Amino acid sequence: MPFDPSTLVYNDAGLIPAIAQDHQSGDVLMMAWMNAEAVARTLETGKVTYWSRSRQAFWVKGESSGHAQRLVDFRLDCDRDCLLVLVDQTGPACHTNRRTCFYTAVRDGGEVELMAPEV
Repeated sequence: MPFDPSTLVYNDAGLIPAIAQDHQSGDVLMMAWMNAEAVARTLETGKVTYWSRSRQAFWVKGESSGHAQRLVDFRLDCDRDCLLVLVDQTGPACHTNRRTCFYTAVRDGGEVELMAPEV
């Protein structure tokens, strides 16, 4: 059965959250947004493509930084309103130059940075 991106459940802005996970380590790298065209482009090219809400433009991960995401597997959650993209990540995923965007923990009522930026 062919996949049709229009069968996904998008929010009122036409977007769906996409969680990027490293396919080898299982590390959750980041969360960003996709629209139906970004989904189609990702599946067609194998280059993970998001929709930038601030720029109102497509964003191919790593296009300017070199920290690319190559699609390994594309999964839908049971409600079809969230995506999981398993990727081969080159370099850090976060714009802060950390491996993951989830580098801050809340412990004992305070924030703790779990990793420093990569050099």
